[in-house]
Amino acid sequence: MTTKRLTFFVTIAAAAAFSSCGKGAGGEKSDGQGVLINGVRWTESNVAAAGTFAAAPEDTGMFYQWNSKTAWPATGDMTGWNTMPATGDAWTSANDPCPAGWRVPTKNEQATLLDASKVESVWAAVNGVDGRRFTDRTSGKSIFIPAVGSRDKADGTFMGSLGFGFYWSATAVYTDEAWDLAFNEDDSRQSSNDRRMGFTVRCVKSK
Repeated sequence: MTTKRLTFFVTIAAAAAFSSCGKGAGGEKSDGQGVLINGVRWTESNVAAAGTFAAAPEDTGMFYQWNSKTAWPATGDMTGWNTMPATGDAWTSANDPCPAGWRVPTKNEQATLLDASKVESVWAAVNGVDGRRFTDRTSGKSIFIPAVGSRDKADGTFMGSLGFGFYWSATAVYTDEAWDLAFNEDDSRQSSNDRRMGFTVRCVKSK
């Protein structure tokens, strides 16, 4: 299997907002400072409209094309979809949809969730929404990341979740692709996908 194409994922890939406080992945009140997992501090919900978080960990939030601040809704047909891939080697701060103090994670930061020696990753459901729960083996703290699918690169058509989650990283891999975190019930890994795809975003704390 090459890093250029991970067929297992690419074939599938072919909100109300809140300020900084909300419920944690287990339903407890959050202090808005995120959850530290294997040295990286993650938000507890996806990005909704640019600059806001979804109301709950299981909410889809909104979809984003790579290195773009334009938010696309989780349901409905699209008009005006950008069919030109963004340029650059990294997601720029000017285009970052994360709220102040947070940012799109790098490929290496996403990889920390996949270190089985330090993070337990299990398939789970929260309020009927499937996804993966990543738990720090030392602290026992966790985040839930929902498997909410993607939008197609050609026209923004929602491709359905089919039990898959796709989350952009800020790191480019080829001139027309970027790294993402991809998972389903059986597996979680990093793959590369066309920058025009609409994926969800889970932020990390800015350093």
